[in-house]
Amino acid sequence: MGNSYAGQLKSARFEEALHNSIEASLRCSSVVPRPIFSQLYLDPDQHPFSSADVKPKVEDLDKDLVNRYTQNGSLDFSNNLTVNEMEDDEDDEEMSDSNSPPIPYSQKPAPEGSCTTDGFCQAGKDLRLVSLCMEQIDIPAGFLLVGAKSPNLPEHILVCAVDKRFLPDDHGKNALLGFSGNCIGCGERGFRYFTEFSNHINLKLTTQPKKQKHLKYYLVRSSQGVLSKGPLICWKECRSRQSSASCHSIKPSSSVSSTVTPENGTTNGYKSGFTQTDAANGNSSHGGKGSASSSTPAHTGNYSLSPRPSYASGDQATMFISGPPKKRHRGWYPGSPLPQPGLVVPVPTVRPLSRTEPLLSAPVPQTPLTGILQPRPIPAGETVIVPENLLSNSGVRPVILIGYGTLPYFYGNVGDIVVSPLLVNCYKIPQLENKDLEQLGLTGSQFLSVENMILLTIQYLVRLGQHQSRALAESMLTTSEFLKEISYELITGKVSFLASHFKTTSLGDDLDKLLEKMQQRRGDSVVTPFDGDLNECVSPQEAAAMIPTQNLDLDNETFQIYQPQLTVARKLLSQVCAIADSGSQSLDLGHFSKVDFIIIVPRSEVLVQQTLQRIRQSGVLVDLGLEENGTAHQRAEKYVVRLDNEIQTKFEVFMRRVKQNPYTLFVLVHDNSHVELTSVISGSLSHGEPSHGLADRVINCREVLEAFNLLVLQVSSFPYTLQTQQSRISSSNEVHWIQLDTGEDVGCEEKLYFGLNEYSKSLQWGITSPLLRCDETFEKMVNTLLERYPRLHSMVVRCYLLIQQYSEALMALTTMASLRDHSTPETLSIMDDLISSPGKNKSGRGHMLIIRVPSVQLAMLAKERLQEVRDKLGLQYRFEIILGNPATELSVATHFVARLKSWRGNEPEDWIPRTYQDLDGLPCIVILTGKDPLGETFPRSLKYCDLRLIDSSYLTRTALEQEVGLACCYVSKEVIRGPTVALDLSGKEQERAAVSENDSDELLIDLERPQSNSSAVTGTSGSIMENGVSSSSTADKSQKPSLTPSFQSPATSLGLDEGVSASSAGAGAGETLKQECDSLGPQMASSTTSKPSSSSSGPRTLPWPGQPIRGCRGPHAALPPVVILSKAAYSLLGSQKSGKLPSSSSLLPHADVAWVSSLRPLLSKDMSSEEQSLYYRQWTSARQHHADYSNQLDPASGTRNFHPRRLLLTGPPQVGKTGSYLQFLRILFRMLIRLLEVDVYDEEEINTDHSESSEVSQSEGEPWPDIESFSKMPFDVSVHDPKYSLMSLVYTEKLAGVKQEVIKESKVEEPRKRETVSIMLTKYAAYNTFHHCEQCRQYMDFTSASQMSDSTLHAFTFSSSMLGEEVQLYFIIPKSKESHFVFSKQGKHLESMRLPLVSDKNLNAVKSPIFTPSSGRHEHGLLNLFHAMEGISHLHLLVVKEYEMPLYRKYWPNHIMLVLPGMFNNAGVGAARFLIKELSYHNLELERNRLEELGIKRQCVWPFIVMMDDSCVLWNIHSVQEPSSQPMEVGVSSKNVSLKTVLQHIEATPKIVHYAILGIQKWSSKLTSQSLKAPFSRCHVHDFILLNIDLTQNVQYDFNRYFCEDVDFNLRTNSSGLLICRFNNFSLMKKHVQVGGQRDFIIKPKIMVSESLAPILPLQYICAPDSEHTLLAAPAQFLLEKFLQHASYKLFPKAIHNFRSPVLAIDCYLNIGPEVAICYISSRPHSSNVNCEGVFFSGLLLYLCDSFVGADLLKKFKFLKGATLCVICQDRSSLRQTIVRLELEDEWQFRLRDEFQTANSSDDKPLYFLTGRHV
Repeated sequence: MGNSYAGQLKSARFEEALHNSIEASLRCSSVVPRPIFSQLYLDPDQHPFSSADVKPKVEDLDKDLVNRYTQNGSLDFSNNLTVNEMEDDEDDEEMSDSNSPPIPYSQKPAPEGSCTTDGFCQAGKDLRLVSLCMEQIDIPAGFLLVGAKSPNLPEHILVCAVDKRFLPDDHGKNALLGFSGNCIGCGERGFRYFTEFSNHINLKLTTQPKKQKHLKYYLVRSSQGVLSKGPLICWKECRSRQSSASCHSIKPSSSVSSTVTPENGTTNGYKSGFTQTDAANGNSSHGGKGSASSSTPAHTGNYSLSPRPSYASGDQATMFISGPPKKRHRGWYPGSPLPQPGLVVPVPTVRPLSRTEPLLSAPVPQTPLTGILQPRPIPAGETVIVPENLLSNSGVRPVILIGYGTLPYFYGNVGDIVVSPLLVNCYKIPQLENKDLEQLGLTGSQFLSVENMILLTIQYLVRLGQHQSRALAESMLTTSEFLKEISYELITGKVSFLASHFKTTSLGDDLDKLLEKMQQRRGDSVVTPFDGDLNECVSPQEAAAMIPTQNLDLDNETFQIYQPQLTVARKLLSQVCAIADSGSQSLDLGHFSKVDFIIIVPRSEVLVQQTLQRIRQSGVLVDLGLEENGTAHQRAEKYVVRLDNEIQTKFEVFMRRVKQNPYTLFVLVHDNSHVELTSVISGSLSHGEPSHGLADRVINCREVLEAFNLLVLQVSSFPYTLQTQQSRISSSNEVHWIQLDTGEDVGCEEKLYFGLNEYSKSLQWGITSPLLRCDETFEKMVNTLLERYPRLHSMVVRCYLLIQQYSEALMALTTMASLRDHSTPETLSIMDDLISSPGKNKSGRGHMLIIRVPSVQLAMLAKERLQEVRDKLGLQYRFEIILGNPATELSVATHFVARLKSWRGNEPEDWIPRTYQDLDGLPCIVILTGKDPLGETFPRSLKYCDLRLIDSSYLTRTALEQEVGLACCYVSKEVIRGPTVALDLSGKEQERAAVSENDSDELLIDLERPQSNSSAVTGTSGSIMENGVSSSSTADKSQKPSLTPSFQSPATSLGLDEGVSASSAGAGAGETLKQECDSLGPQMASSTTSKPSSSSSGPRTLPWPGQPIRGCRGPHAALPPVVILSKAAYSLLGSQKSGKLPSSSSLLPHADVAWVSSLRPLLSKDMSSEEQSLYYRQWTSARQHHADYSNQLDPASGTRNFHPRRLLLTGPPQVGKTGSYLQFLRILFRMLIRLLEVDVYDEEEINTDHSESSEVSQSEGEPWPDIESFSKMPFDVSVHDPKYSLMSLVYTEKLAGVKQEVIKESKVEEPRKRETVSIMLTKYAAYNTFHHCEQCRQYMDFTSASQMSDSTLHAFTFSSSMLGEEVQLYFIIPKSKESHFVFSKQGKHLESMRLPLVSDKNLNAVKSPIFTPSSGRHEHGLLNLFHAMEGISHLHLLVVKEYEMPLYRKYWPNHIMLVLPGMFNNAGVGAARFLIKELSYHNLELERNRLEELGIKRQCVWPFIVMMDDSCVLWNIHSVQEPSSQPMEVGVSSKNVSLKTVLQHIEATPKIVHYAILGIQKWSSKLTSQSLKAPFSRCHVHDFILLNIDLTQNVQYDFNRYFCEDVDFNLRTNSSGLLICRFNNFSLMKKHVQVGGQRDFIIKPKIMVSESLAPILPLQYICAPDSEHTLLAAPAQFLLEKFLQHASYKLFPKAIHNFRSPVLAIDCYLNIGPEVAICYISSRPHSSNVNCEGVFFSGLLLYLCDSFVGADLLKKFKFLKGATLCVICQDRSSLRQTIVRLELEDEWQFRLRDEFQTANSSDDKPLYFLTGRHV
């Protein structure tokens, strides 16, 4: 492989061996390829060396390297010297592999002030051979120059003069003992001891100095007079030093590494190459043990991956010079950077044109090395002289790639060569642990050695043809660099030879003269614009005046949102909510009441206009309340900003708005955010790129990062550059487009997305006209030209050829048929389609062809040339040629604008097309220029996308895929479902079919002929048919292909912008969402089966016209465009074998990022976009000029800083992202409004009768009730709370007179949905956990991690007479709330909860402890009372079930919890209320005792508690407005007040201790002055009560109850003669909370027999005792109450709708159905009951009755004949005892079969009941 081996390689054998070696190495999974080098050298007899001297087997070297690596953890090549440098045996200990620093030999310290630098003597003079090789050194007679070796400088030889008598002869004998020598540096003579001499020359030995060990070589002068290393000094009998089997020569590959290859920039006139040294890598190349850095791993992952000039690299080149530079030092010796471990991943197959990362990569400089890089020893004859005239002769600086081993010593004009470590750096693999290897699926034995890797690379490079190596060189340039290169070639006239080549046609005619001749022949006339073939000519005036038929079927009138866009918008919204809920305090959604936005787009005028159109058509500005309807159109421009030099001022205005509106949530949308994401810092080095660093300056500025009311949404189809290790966006904040690859899920949607993957897959459809094509003929022409013009960039050559191709195709199709054979069939068929389609109908519609020419200069040239040819051929009215330059607006000829306007019908006079979509239907060529396509949407008339110029300069994933992204669009389902049917008749074949009738046989053959990947039929003769095109354009109607069945559905178009197909959006909760869409128009028509849309802009089904009105594409209107690729791009995009992703996915994702390591798992072809993101985040790193480069690891925390309010929306190109984020803005606003709103119950009171007012009423306007007059008011037993509308009525005398029919009608109804209304929250609301704000942050206190341990658990035990046992409750008390409790002095035992005094007057507190029972609402319960209490001191206790305690504790860490005993886990709300009341009474007694000791009377302790539901949200105060003079309804004014206001007002009631319960009424929007006439009512109160626990000591809540426990309690309280007062001027709003609360149990069988059981009906909740009934898993009491609600027809048939004869219920109120009235009677003596004289009851209900109920009491009541009885008891024995004790058998008849039990198992303690009839 090089000059280290004598002899030459034989060419054929070399080729064969190379081939076999590459094949073997790539196929084999073993450690290394078969040793092939022996095949590559000449026969052994020609070797001058012994066989042992030849390079050992590769495996041996590998084993040795691996062995050494595993022993030491790093490689030390200090003893890998060339063959004739092998040391004596005794030297092995010194040059050992140990990395530990040597222990210094105890030598005399150097004299003070003397030099101690290695390689210099103590006088400071240089002794190194490198420095002295050209010096003339005078030495005394009898002395010789010898080389000494210093252990600290293994690569250097120090020059000494030694008396030859003390040196051995040639046989290693006869040396005198002792030493005599001189220092040739400072000239000091007469050193008589080697110890003394070694000190002087700074050998710094670790062992006893011996001349035999350290004087190594004789030095000799070469013929050029250069002093160099000679033979070894034979200190012992000279044994053969060439026979050691373990010696490893590294020399051979040093010559391999000297292969000269052009470095980037060598072909560029604007830039010379650069000198790059290994020092730039931060990687030391000290090889010896004196270097501490030889064992530190190389820094990997910071190398730029294409050799651009890296800053500061030139400065470091000088570091190769060792020691202080001297004038006489005329050369330098670069140390060889040895790669880290000898382990490298096996080389994957290398595609000739894809840059297999990182083939040639330039390092980004790390911190420069301190210290000096030392040269290596110079073997004799290894000096390379750089010729004086090298640079002037070659014109470029040769690049010597460091490979492996020792480089030669360069002497002479060393500035004329570049020594580059780029190659060797490619193989720097990070040291990997075994577990990392396992993760990669590798073992240590699978690695190739570094040497083998380099050799394989060299083999590969040798195999590259000239064109491929040129492609490789071009691929190393960035887009900006190659565009500058092209610009330079055009400006300097380097293209003049190429241009002159194209001045003649392929037939040799002068092109310009030919065109002139054609123009003269045609005269003034032009080809007819449309509705006629190319032979018909008209005058220009006629042509301009031709008006096409109107076609109102346009896609930009309406704006619709489709299902996928809705889904993604909701995904974005839920991610924003997740940020708000994360607890990081980075976003407080409750703070905002408005949404505003700005959209930042790249520098593209069309993109700005396109985005403005979307904003206008979506109506988002009006929907967000940002603009008025009339002005929104012109004001839209304020919301879209282009990344150009004006952005700074516009952005400052926006940021001022952000600062001035803290209650507005702003969204900064950065669309196409992958474009120009370079850092501000690198902007100064960007050669004046206009948009450099602008995005970084805006998106990453401090104000944006810190604004709490600003969300950043980055949107990209190619997000890879945003997904690096330094990404500023958390991976959890990425929102990915929903998977589009399932054909089954589309339902009735007509459209499917056709993207990059579909294009790749379409090649497997086996159709004759592929959608993805490569023009082979064109590629052959290109290759020929590239060989002829080696100095030009291939894109220049391709562009000139493409211009010629299109020009000649135009001429061939119109005037010169002889040129047909010289146009490629692909080009010919495209042009034929383009110019013939407008001629086929009266509408004049045609196709669009995009030619992508990235260089603006080339694009302008192409436009001028094609326009000139078009005009001279008279086609200027037939089709337009448009330059699509992002920097300028569209320019379209006036007659074409007129045609567009006539199609559109109703445009204003001054309308001009501003976006590509506006050009829909216009026959045109768009020459699209600019560095990148910027996300512009093309119309559905786009039919061809010519990407033949996109070649080897586009070998990153983003660059390549965004080019094909131009063609991505939505298509009709059939295209994907039945591709062969749908696509075999693409537009081209239809036109072929129209050639003539008698050609039809040939036509079929053509269609069926198997094709190469070039799509057109490649015929050889010039006949029309074989070329597959026709000059005739007479459309023969009989040849029109009939519709295939798959096309019977409505045709819709392609080229949808980002529009998404879906049926009408499903309505949200009870509301129909507006139909909005990104896709501008009804072309997304959903089928007739889609849900009917409520708005007029909904999709409509279009008729299928016989003559298609959608241009000439007929039924195939929804086919995707045809894409013509260069060969390089086709090989990457067209090679998808399996998986979802094409082969382009394995490329480097973006030019601004680098792979972290070349040893990495492959990107799996089946990865979702989420998985790809994680892959890129792990394996890519931002380059130094990338905007994210500065986001490095935080050294303190070891984490990266993600911006918490930044999101990334990613989805394929043209999928509908714009519409999606506009919809997101809309629903974000709607949600903020919803966050500020609350759904509250809005229901009128029930059972009201305002006809007669209460006898005793208090005068209006009194703030508090007067106890005297109030106690005289009767109690209204009727329940008025609307939540009880389906409950049994409570009997009153008034009820007896009510007409039963009325009630019958109103009562018998289905269970209804309760009425709610949405109202705005105010500053006094109670909140759930989703509310965050600064004021109540302390109150909620989510912050500290130690929160849980900050609260303590206290047991509290008391005895309950009702339960008949001791009850143990637990309090969880946060440290901050301990002041509310009394603890014992010792042991912190909880003694009581502090209570205030009746007489306390503190305006900053409420006196009553507030108890809130809550279940299933740890997140949604309104338990944050901070704002409702206006921040004042209050005692709030959450009452929770034991099993829910951890959840409540997690969400409400700063709240006091009262935890119910485990036995109540399944109990109803009655149990919670019972225990709250019992505990409070027990606590009241404890506090009275405690305060009594302090001299306070017992009755002075505050006896009230507040019992409040967890859904109470707002409180209001109402007052009656005086009526004006007109006899109108008196108005009611309402005002929101705080809970504090309400409680303090009620607590201030005079003589309050005489009231048992105080409450307020329920709010309703129907509140009238009538209901407020009495300021106070004596009636039921619910949900929010002040309860006097002292007065109600003997009235208990029924702890068994699940339903109506409050009605039952109120009736019992009233019958005990106690006062219940309702304040009517206050009202309570209750929130409709959809989760938790008192929900029904899901009733299931105790033992599940099968999963699919029918639902269990309420009548199955009971059964006969001991029967074989299905037993249920639900509490007995619950089953009983549910059964009674539904069983009134069975239990009390006589009571149905018979309110004169209610059911008598003793001591209880139970709901037995709304058809029945209940008369509540208390059995207690002296109780006040309703007057029921003369009432005949229709039934008797006895529920768990106690000893107060006796036979005498029952005998007082009269019953109807046939009245029914129901007696309910705890068990069967008590049931029998009750029957006997109450003497029921006297008046009631019982049967055995009338005994029942709840359907529980016996261990669940069922309840028993007996029914009977009155006799």
